[in-house]
Order: sequence, then C-alpha cells, then structure tokens
Amino acid sequence: MRRTRVVVADDHPVILLGVRHALEPFDDLALLAQARQSTELVETLRQAPADVVVTDLSMPGGRYGDGLALIGYLRRHFPMLRIVILTMLGNAALLRRLFEAGASGVVGKGDDLAHIGLAVRHAMRGRRYVSPSLRAALDCAGARNGRAAGSLALSPRELEVVRLFAAGMSVSEIGLRLNRSVKTVSSHKVSALRKLGVACDAELIEYARANGLAHPGLAYREMTYDGAA
Repeated sequence: MRRTRVVVADDHPVILLGVRHALEPFDDLALLAQARQSTELVETLRQAPADVVVTDLSMPGGRYGDGLALIGYLRRHFPMLRIVILTMLGNAALLRRLFEAGASGVVGKGDDLAHIGLAVRHAMRGRRYVSPSLRAALDCAGARNGRAAGSLALSPRELEVVRLFAAGMSVSEIGLRLNRSVKTVSSHKVSALRKLGVACDAELIEYARANGLAHPGLAYREMTYDGAA
C-alpha cells in the first residue's frame, strides 16, 4: 500500500523537529518535506504533490498568509489536499471556523505530538480529528453556552470594535475613532468575547486575524494579557 505523503509547515524549528520524530512510528506515513512559511509551503506542494499538509495556524511572513487565508488558498489551488492544523489556541469559535474553512483535523501543540499522525490518518479516511485538549475546549464551550460556540453573530458595532482592537488600537483609541465612550466600547468588546467563547485578549486577536478581521491600515500588536479587559 502506498504511504500517505505529508508536508509539514511551521515557523519554529523545534516544532518541525518534534513533528518529524512524532511521525516516524507511523509506517504508513511518509514525510516529504518541511517548510517555514506559506511561500515555501506552496512552492513545495507545487514541486512534490502531497496527500496531507500539517501546518501551524499562525505562521506570518509568507506570500500566501496564514490562518484561514492560507487554508482558503490551499483549498482553491490544491483541492485534493487534506489539511491538518497545529495551534496553541483553544478558542472553540475559531476551531469551528477552521473546520468550516476546510480543515480535516486540528491538533493542539500542548497535546502529545503523536496526535498529528492520528489526525493525518483520520484525514485520509475522510474523518475529522480533534486532539484531546481542543476537544475539551469544544465540549466546555458547548456546555457553557448551551449551543455551538460562536453561533451568536456579532453586531456591526461589536465587529468593528473587534476589528480595530485586533489591529492594535486600545479601547480609548477605538472610542475616539468611533465617537463612543470607553465604557460603551468596553461593553461591545466584552460582549464579543462572550459570544465567541473567547477567554482572553490574545485569543480574540488570534480569532480576528485568522478570520481576516484585522484593520488593514493598522499594525498588528502582539498581546500577552492573561484575561479579558
């Protein structure tokens, strides 16, 4: 039986090495190549057709973007390719968006990397795969909300606040831009956090970036907050 051809993309060399070692016990999988960003990934796929790509969700610097933008590109240009996503985030709304965009599996970087091989196998069988920590996040969000996380649509004003906040503006700056009080802007932001099932500012920013919501005219700001404002 032909082995499943796998290409792995991540901008962290340690992760690439870890994935290589994690795939070695799977005799039915063959690691064709590794890439550091989307430009290298796409060029590799054009030269060496693969069955499955395992890619980091956040991998800036490439010509074809990352997150949902990259998934969309791969789906359009390599329609037979299965996609498995690696991520540090456990945002239930984002996880669901990844599957809606066409991902076959999602593996948390905090889980045993052996789950990558299992996700690849599931993808080749046409089945979805979610690693344990991310499955727990999905289950918790469902129990907390009584319905699918993220099923409540953001209002236009909430969407605008999220877009500007993810682009790097503070709550005060957003208030000045939208001619709203800080209290009102904070209320919109907290409401968006609740609707999306997001636990902190960093996850909100990652969700916005992955969904293409960051304001194109503003610089992206890295966030390290532990809790929502």
